Amino acid sequence: MKILVVDDDRLVCASLKTIIEAQGDIEVIGIGHNGEEAIALYRKLKPDVLLMDIRMEVKTGLEAAAAILAIDQTARILFLTTFLDDEYIIKALKLGAKGYIIKQDFESIVPALRAVEIGQSVFGQDIVTKIPGLINQQEPRSVDYFDLSEKERELLDRVAQGLSNREIAESLYLSEGTVRNRISVILEKLNLRDRTQLAIFFYKNLN
Repeated sequence: MKILVVDDDRLVCASLKTIIEAQGDIEVIGIGHNGEEAIALYRKLKPDVLLMDIRMEVKTGLEAAAAILAIDQTARILFLTTFLDDEYIIKALKLGAKGYIIKQDFESIVPALRAVEIGQSVFGQDIVTKIPGLINQQEPRSVDYFDLSEKERELLDRVAQGLSNREIAESLYLSEGTVRNRISVILEKLNLRDRTQLAIFFYKNLN
């Protein structure tokens, strides 16, 4: 797995490189220190996962993520920050970031990178507990408005719980292929991009 690390603290970058590459099968292929560098390095290096801070000079991590996702909707971006600001969390979710974890929880960094690399969304426990409250601040629409079947709502519930396709398949007695297909259908029906946005949709409208 190839990782691009972007953080304005050079000591943090060096520490992250040491932690990540200690695994042996993960390589840090580039290091940047602001949002502009993140965009340029992403274009050049095409990493499997971009591990990026939020508060940085020149361009923030959120601004860089927006620009990168406009270029490549499949970009896997994992935010690593010291800040639990509600505004940052909401913006990261709406952008389509694959994860948001806290720097202090360094033991979770490598597992989070591995999860994001295979397409899962990862949010630290401190953030997971905040998400429903943040999203439910907005008035939900009627369930009927979205024309979702009971089975589709059940599937969405499990996506929002953070279950993998295999876990969803086992709980609903379906094949993994069927789960993947149904998720694709729901994404198209709701005009959403990925599982993270499905989870946001569920908490905002169906929970």
